[in-house]
Amino acid sequence: MARAVARTIESGGVLVVEAGTGVGKTFSYLVPALMSGERVLLSTATKTLQDQLHGRDLPRLAEALNLPLRTALLKGRASYLCLHRMEVARQDPALSERAQQRTLAKIEDWSRSTRTGDLAELPGLDERSPAIPLVTSTRENCLGAQCPRFRACHVNQARREALAADVVVVNHHLFFADLAVRESGMAELLPTVRVAVFDEAHQLNEIGVQFLGAQLGTGQLIDFCRDMLGAGLQLARGLADWQALAGGVERAARDLRLTVGRSPAGARLRWSEAAPENVDPTAWRAALAGVADSCEAAAQALDTVSEIAPDFVRLRERADALAQRASRFVQPCEPQSVRWVDVGMQLRLLESPLDIAHAVRSRLLRRPSGAGAQMHADADARSEDTEDGDRRDAATEPDDGGSKAWIFTSATLGNDPRLRWFTEPCGLHDAQVLRVGSPFNYAQQAALYVPAQFPRPADPAHSGRVAAMVADAAARIGGRTLVLTTTLRALRAVGDALQVRFDGSAEIEVLVQGQWPKRRLIERFREGSSGARAGCVLVASASFWEGVDIPGDELQLVVIDKLPFPPPGDPLVEARARRLELQGRNAFGDYHLPEAAVALKQGAGRLIRSESDRGVLVVCDNRLTGMSYGRRLLSSLPPMRRLASAQEFEQALEDLAATRSATTHPAAA
Repeated sequence: MARAVARTIESGGVLVVEAGTGVGKTFSYLVPALMSGERVLLSTATKTLQDQLHGRDLPRLAEALNLPLRTALLKGRASYLCLHRMEVARQDPALSERAQQRTLAKIEDWSRSTRTGDLAELPGLDERSPAIPLVTSTRENCLGAQCPRFRACHVNQARREALAADVVVVNHHLFFADLAVRESGMAELLPTVRVAVFDEAHQLNEIGVQFLGAQLGTGQLIDFCRDMLGAGLQLARGLADWQALAGGVERAARDLRLTVGRSPAGARLRWSEAAPENVDPTAWRAALAGVADSCEAAAQALDTVSEIAPDFVRLRERADALAQRASRFVQPCEPQSVRWVDVGMQLRLLESPLDIAHAVRSRLLRRPSGAGAQMHADADARSEDTEDGDRRDAATEPDDGGSKAWIFTSATLGNDPRLRWFTEPCGLHDAQVLRVGSPFNYAQQAALYVPAQFPRPADPAHSGRVAAMVADAAARIGGRTLVLTTTLRALRAVGDALQVRFDGSAEIEVLVQGQWPKRRLIERFREGSSGARAGCVLVASASFWEGVDIPGDELQLVVIDKLPFPPPGDPLVEARARRLELQGRNAFGDYHLPEAAVALKQGAGRLIRSESDRGVLVVCDNRLTGMSYGRRLLSSLPPMRRLASAQEFEQALEDLAATRSATTHPAAA
C-alpha cells in the first residue's frame, strides 16, 4: 500500500485502497506522504480521528523520520470557542438553569489558558451540552471581520495556521461544507495542496450529499428569531418592533410544522410532487410563503439599523438566506436530486443530490482556472442558491497533467474487485484500485454463528429472542459483548429486556446507546470488560457499527440483530434504487445488497482488532444462510470458521470464558 501511495504521489492521479483491519493503513499513507516533501491535506471521518492523527500519529512519525514538519488541525466552527458569543452568553435566557451556568463558568475559566480554543481540550465537557451552541459560532451568526474579538478569534487563528502548515488535518464534514459554501478557508487551501488523502473514505458519499444540497429547518428559523430578538432589544430597542418581527417568523415556523399534522417523530416524508406526501399542497405553499414573507419583513427592519452594529448586518443576511430557501422549496426539485421532509420536534426540508459523483469530477478532479477563482465563484453561487450548473462546468478545466495525487482509503469500500460500491457514487470510475487483505488469521481467531432456529427479523418476537440469547452468552463470558442493532426500535427493545434481566446484578452492567455520550459509553465498557468493575454489555446502533476500536479480551462477542439492508421507505434510498431501475439495472443486486454487505462487514470489523484477539460473531438472521443472496453477504465477511450448531456455539463461549479466567487468574489456571 505504501508503495502504491508513493507512486501515485510521484505521478499524480487517483488511488483507491481498501486496507483490511490490521494492515496499518494510517502509516502506509503517512510515511510516503511525509517523505515526499509535498504539501498534504489529510481528511478523516470524525473529530476524534482528527485528534488522533494530529496529536499522536503525525508527531511520532515526524520524530521517527526526523522531518521538521509544520502540522495544523482545522475543524468546523462548532468546535471552537467564540470569544464574542461567550461574552454575551450570560444574558441569554437559555442559560436559566444552574447546571448550564456552571458549564459556562467552567468554559470562561478555561478560555483564559487555552491557545487553540478547541473545545475538545476541555475535560469533562459533554458534547451534547446546551451551553455549547451559546459559546460557538455558525456561518449564519458569525460577525466576520466586524466582530469586536476578530483579532483574537480562534477560528481565524486555526485557518492561518492551516494555510502556513506542511500537513493539514481536516474532517469530511468540514471538507464538504467548504466545498458547498466557502466558509473555513478550504477554497484557499486546496489549490496549494498537491497531495490529498481521505481516510475512512467509505463515509464520503453520505457525508457529501448532506452538504451539496439545500435544507431549511424550523429550528433554523427559531434560532434566527432568538438572535434577532436578543440583538434588537439589547442594541436597538425602540427602533423596530422586534417582538412582533420575531413573533411573525416564529408563527410562520409553527404553521409550517402544523401542515404535516401528526406524522410520527423520526418519519421521512416523500416529496415528489408540489408538497410532501399526505400534506395539502395549498396549505404547504401558503406556509412556505408565510416563512418567506416573515423573513423578508425582518430583513427590511434589520436593514434600517444595519449601521448600529455588525450583528444586524449578519442578521439581515440570514433573513435573506432563509427567505430565499423558502422560495426555493416552492420551485421544482433540481434534476438528479431528491427531496423529503424529516419530522421531529422540528421540521427539516431537504433537497439532496443522489451522490457526490458530479461534485467530485467537477470540483476536485479538475482544477478551476484562475488559481481557485472559479471554486470561489461556485461556492458563492451555491450559497445564493443560483441555478448555474452549466456555466460552472464550462468554466472548469482539466487538471494540468493530472499532477495532483488523490488517495482514498478505508477498511471497507465494497465487495467486488473494482470496489464499485465506493467508486461509482464518488465519481472515481477511472481510479487505480488496490485491495490489501488483513494480516489476521481469522480462521483461528474468530468464529461466525448464525442461529438456525430463530424468529424471522419481521417477527415481533425477534428482539426478545436476541436479548435472551445475548443475556445467556454474556453471563457465560462475563460481559464483553457488543450488540449492534439496525433500528432504534430494536435498540430499545433489546436494551430494555437486558436491563430488566440484569437489574440488580453485580456481575453484568447493561449500557445502552443514548444514556451517555459515545466516548463515555466506550470508556465504561472497557473499564468493566477489563475486570476492574462489573462486566458490560453495550447495546448500540448507527455510529457504533464503525469507528469502535476495543482490542484485546475486552470485547469477545459481537451480536448483530439482523442483516443491515438500507431502510425501506427512505426517500434517498428509493430515489437511488429508482435511478438504477431506469438504467436497466437491478436495484436489489446493484444497490441494496452491496449496501448491506458493506455495513455487515463494518459491524463484523468491531470484533478482531489485533493479532491476539479472540471472539465470536453472531448474526441473528438466518437469511444469511437460507437465502441465495446470503453467499454474497458471507463472502464480504472475514474468513471466520463457521459454528454449525448451538452446541458448537456454547463450546466456543466456554473456550472464551476459560481464556478469560486464565488471563485474570494465571496462578490458578
